[in-house]
Amino acid sequence: MDKIGITIIGAGVVGLAIAAELSRKYTDIVIVEKNDSFGQETSSRNSEVIHAGIYYPVDSLKSKLCIEGLNYLYEICEKASIPHRRIGKLIIATEDSELEHLEMLFEKARSNGLSELRLLDKKEIQKLEPNTNAIAGIYSPKTGIVDSHSLMGYFVNVAKSAGAEIVYNSEVDLLAKENPAFVVGLKEDQYHYQSRIVINSAGLYSDKISSLAGLDIVRLKYRLHLCKGDYFCYAKASPVSMLIYPLPPETCVGLGVHATLDMGSRLRFGPDHKYIDKIDYKVDPEKAGQFYDAAIKIIPNLERDAMVPDMSGIRPKIQGPGDSFRDFIIKDESDRGLNGLIDLIGIESPGLTACVAIAKMVMKMVEDIMQ
Repeated sequence: MDKIGITIIGAGVVGLAIAAELSRKYTDIVIVEKNDSFGQETSSRNSEVIHAGIYYPVDSLKSKLCIEGLNYLYEICEKASIPHRRIGKLIIATEDSELEHLEMLFEKARSNGLSELRLLDKKEIQKLEPNTNAIAGIYSPKTGIVDSHSLMGYFVNVAKSAGAEIVYNSEVDLLAKENPAFVVGLKEDQYHYQSRIVINSAGLYSDKISSLAGLDIVRLKYRLHLCKGDYFCYAKASPVSMLIYPLPPETCVGLGVHATLDMGSRLRFGPDHKYIDKIDYKVDPEKAGQFYDAAIKIIPNLERDAMVPDMSGIRPKIQGPGDSFRDFIIKDESDRGLNGLIDLIGIESPGLTACVAIAKMVMKMVEDIMQ
């Protein structure tokens, strides 16, 4: 049976960032991906926003890794000429009843160390972004957008140049601990091999990989809930030049239907959220009215007929319907008898922003295991 050092399951942006980081020190790395290319699921079906870390509880992994990851991500993008734009973001209140919530969000973000944020009144917002319904807002100058495909391509090149191998069309259907390694089985060709370390970065399927390894995902609260978000694009010139967000709902399931721009300055609205039982990426064109109604709450004078179905994405949420905030799970499972298994469960937003910071955290875990 073949033996390798490190297996990374999943070639999304987080798995690839981990591969690129580990390849700086380790050479015996294989990334296995069930699709025929990298980044085919959550990593390529999102708003491509580089977040500043505004929304997340103090000392949570989502907060710390987002804030760290933002700086790493901009550094990499500038160094490697990865398309990105630091265009800024406004989180706006549109009526008096929202002002207290806006101020509370501002104070929470400042307590997370985001000293660059500014709380603006209506006149100040009009100077920055006149085509909104804002009566007040939080301005985040560091928020931006990135070409996620180019970013993932960069990680692939870094990893492969250092000797890592990516194997596509390879779905893991066996993960068994046989000390001191794991037996990894690939479904398509019935191929089995041994791996000293396994990093579970399987995104929408990460709970299933943990279950294959023998973990009780219900008891450990690892079970994922699929949460679908649709997007509609605006088929006319954008009336705004930065990202415009409503105040987030109290449930923290999502950030509300917001306005984002892509690298070509195309305006897009979304995502909404709906918990689903199976993966389905179809966008219902009948939702155009709902999206229009949400959009004109933050940006007036849009044309109803210009709302066009765009795409959908699915978030691997640990937080189920009615649940309160749930943090990322990034866990060395050695204390559960699975020395060498590192689980990454529920890596949703801000996973893109945090990907390099997550990779550095995983590197430390790998180094500890390898000692």
